[in-house]
Amino acid sequence: MVNKLKNYQTKRNFQKTPEPKGKVVKSQKTLHFCVQHHLARKDHYDFRLEWQGVLKSWAVPKGPSYNPQDKRLAIMVEDHPLSYRTFEGVIPAGEYGGGPVMLWDEGTWEPVTKIPQNFKTKILKFKLNGQRLKGLFTLVHFKDNNWLLIKDVDEFHLFKNIDEFPTSIKTKRTMEEIAQDKPSKNNTDLKKNIIENVTITSPDKVIFKRPQITKKEIALYYQKVAPRMLPFLKNRLVSFLCNPDGFNGEKFFKKHLNTNNPGIGKVNLGSKLTKKDYYYIKNTEGLIAEVQMNSYEFHLWGSTIKDLNHPDIMVFDLDPDEKLSLVKLRQGVRDLKEILDELGLKSYLKTSGGKGYHVVVPFKEKVTWRKFRNISKAIAELMETKWPDKYTSNIRKNKRTGRIFIDWIRNTKGATSVCPYSIRLRKKCAVSMPIAWEDLTKIKPAEITMAKALKMLEQKDPWADFFS
Repeated sequence: MVNKLKNYQTKRNFQKTPEPKGKVVKSQKTLHFCVQHHLARKDHYDFRLEWQGVLKSWAVPKGPSYNPQDKRLAIMVEDHPLSYRTFEGVIPAGEYGGGPVMLWDEGTWEPVTKIPQNFKTKILKFKLNGQRLKGLFTLVHFKDNNWLLIKDVDEFHLFKNIDEFPTSIKTKRTMEEIAQDKPSKNNTDLKKNIIENVTITSPDKVIFKRPQITKKEIALYYQKVAPRMLPFLKNRLVSFLCNPDGFNGEKFFKKHLNTNNPGIGKVNLGSKLTKKDYYYIKNTEGLIAEVQMNSYEFHLWGSTIKDLNHPDIMVFDLDPDEKLSLVKLRQGVRDLKEILDELGLKSYLKTSGGKGYHVVVPFKEKVTWRKFRNISKAIAELMETKWPDKYTSNIRKNKRTGRIFIDWIRNTKGATSVCPYSIRLRKKCAVSMPIAWEDLTKIKPAEITMAKALKMLEQKDPWADFFS
């Protein structure tokens, strides 16, 4: 029987190196992977996938990337034992690979493409579920031992920058601390950055520059607004707007997560061939866990997971032509409220955090999504018929010149609207804030900043009876 670890064991003196000698063992159904930051003769990352009782291994000089445009050289090296998966320490100088080794990431992986038993393949697509690396990746073999490690486009692309993680997932130590065999200095700081049982990494990363707002400050904001926000947020399917690199970085929506956080639940939706997991927040821990994953803006379905096919929150977004005055926009809000009042539909007002206002209706009658959609459309069309020079129910930009688009389309199954109290990834970090009707003339659509929102929590809740 071929010893798959012969090259590994021949290159090392196990009387001197703390690395495990290891042996070939039978792989279980669940396959594991790890990434080790290795400061040897040259700084690099070692990427390892469990396969047939060993760790198939590649040296990645620049480390893995979440950017699909980065094609990272990955040089295949000798197979390593499975026991290497948790190794962290210092290989003595003069020994093979001498230098500190940090356990940078660890988790499970699953092949997406079929892999031959002997691993001889040109293209390997796979899914990672690690603490730091998540989602779909591809390894492409192009010459000799040379491969390319590439991030696929999915809900996790552009999700993180590996420089955000300078410490070990095992000991929280830096490379310098590992090299000097010292305990982590970060433990005290880590405790300060634990919010609702969630450790906030890169807490000082600036997400907004004017005013300057950090990732930790956003997490603390959501912790404080959670008692008012959660009645709207929890147990509704949610889409997240992510911004890993700060305000000027690329923003993207995600619906499908890769998480085991107990504060986040999931439901499986779709046809037999297209079923996917969709996620919802259960509590404050789940909310903060998503902030830790760089999700800063929350958008919700109009129904709860307990009754997905019967919506109970109707939202109208008044989206004005850019040249329209604030006076006309506010009159549009009053006109919509007048129609809703005539229909016996109690409504509530909030800022959008953008150009317009949102008028929100707690819908008591149990109706299907189709009927719900048709009701909201009919209301928008009624405004258009009654005041054709002021409003339009048509989404096309050329139809709203000098008018306000009464956006009813978000009242469609699968569509979402921004959650009350959510920040917006726009200038000034404005909040979509519930306000009283009498404050319509006092508060502009993007006026409520995160700081103002926290002060307003001290006042009477204008939506206190929303669910009563």
